[in-house]
Amino acid sequence: MNIEQARFNMIEQQIRPWDVLDQDVLDLLAVVKREDFVPLAYKNLAFVDTEIALPGGEAMFTPKLEARILQEVGLKKHENVLEIGTGSGYMAALLAFKGRHVTSVEISPELKALAEKNLAENGVSNVTVELGDGAQGWAKGAPFDVIVISASVPVLPEAFMQQIKVGGRILAVVGSAPVMSAHLITRVSEAAYDTVKLFETSVKPLTLATTPSRFTF
Repeated sequence: MNIEQARFNMIEQQIRPWDVLDQDVLDLLAVVKREDFVPLAYKNLAFVDTEIALPGGEAMFTPKLEARILQEVGLKKHENVLEIGTGSGYMAALLAFKGRHVTSVEISPELKALAEKNLAENGVSNVTVELGDGAQGWAKGAPFDVIVISASVPVLPEAFMQQIKVGGRILAVVGSAPVMSAHLITRVSEAAYDTVKLFETSVKPLTLATTPSRFTF
């Protein structure tokens, strides 16, 4: 496989047609080597429009979803990021290149170790991978400029809203299969939030995600 040709095809045939037009984001996809973050058994799928299996029943997002998230959060060099769900470390690496520092929370010890290895081997030094349950966000280091939840949640817990700075953004896929939507929530003041529904998708749920009560009164 010609890796650079495959990467070019991924960018031009999958990612750009999915409204990812930010040249900085597209350029970054050539810098952060996706194939280095894909489990060895799936190397040949590194540039394919599919979720790639990770240990413990988890999966990497599709390349176009990763790129679209990166574009929509509009990360700036001075900003600190919280990512929930580290997986292989690829999304954290992309965010780290755009921002100041990434705190990435992973519940699986196996994936934490995998991500740390991948990040170190690719020279990414501004990511801290924390072992823990991020279903209610991560108070340590809050408030953050940007929060990315690398999984879906049935509802977005209030805790996340409190862990974002005024002017900060949260990117979350909200809903239950088969109907989920990616939302960009911007905190516009201490008490007000602006929510934009970006697109529909379907991704694996966050481990231990808060489920909404079935009872209504």
